[in-house]
Amino acid sequence: MASITAGTSLLFATLGEIITERSGIINLGLEGIMLMGAMTGFVASHYSGYPVVGLFVAAFTGMILSCIHSLVVITFKSNQIVSGLALTILGTGMSSFFGKRMIGKTAPGFSPLFLDFDVMVFIAFAASIALWFFLKYTRWGLNLNSVGQNPGAADATGINVYKIRYTAVIFGGAMTGIGGAYLSLVYTQMWVENMVSGRGWIAIALVIFSTWNPLKALLGAYLFGAVMATILRIQAVGIDLPIYILSMAPYVVTIITLIVITAFGNIRKHIGAPEALGKVFSR
Repeated sequence: MASITAGTSLLFATLGEIITERSGIINLGLEGIMLMGAMTGFVASHYSGYPVVGLFVAAFTGMILSCIHSLVVITFKSNQIVSGLALTILGTGMSSFFGKRMIGKTAPGFSPLFLDFDVMVFIAFAASIALWFFLKYTRWGLNLNSVGQNPGAADATGINVYKIRYTAVIFGGAMTGIGGAYLSLVYTQMWVENMVSGRGWIAIALVIFSTWNPLKALLGAYLFGAVMATILRIQAVGIDLPIYILSMAPYVVTIITLIVITAFGNIRKHIGAPEALGKVFSR
């Protein structure tokens, strides 16, 4: 049970980043977007009394932040890595500043629906299957893949590369914002500063581990969730673990995987990375 709860926020963010990267855009701002989604979703739920409102506000927040990233990297053709890191710094700072007044307060969250699982767990499962079907069997999914593989060729066939990339990045931001809101509305039902605790970086690594496949992301997210839940249980019974090393692990894994897919083109092809991932497109 705990592993499912711990992994659901990861799954939402991972699914969003899969769609983003399938279009050829890397967004390293997931940590900041999740923090802002957690904070704004909690505030909206606290004052409205409805967690669904908080969920929509979190998704909208993620869309706004992703619009900034889209404008910078698609329209102005700036470095995607730098823009994503800046977004993480922005989201971390803003969530800390605006969330100070909410520390210690609670907000209504989603109650268990079936087998002690809340409705968001079932939505996450359904989203994984739906996005897998979308990418594999629909024309829009094939267009998205073609833009991520060869935007020049896609443009030559009449596909609007810019429109598809904007849509993919903004959708990814909405999913990531929901992943953040899940932490504050279900996992803890309270606001804690920096509560995402590296999950955004883990989601980026999970995209690569899942080979950009939503169904594999489903398994990977809950595997990571099981590990995180196990670590918490071990610490709860008093077993001494090198917590600083564990906290550092997501960052190390993300850096290594990014180095691998950037440096070795053959490995990128083998694991299914989009050919145009991280590359600027100009007509």
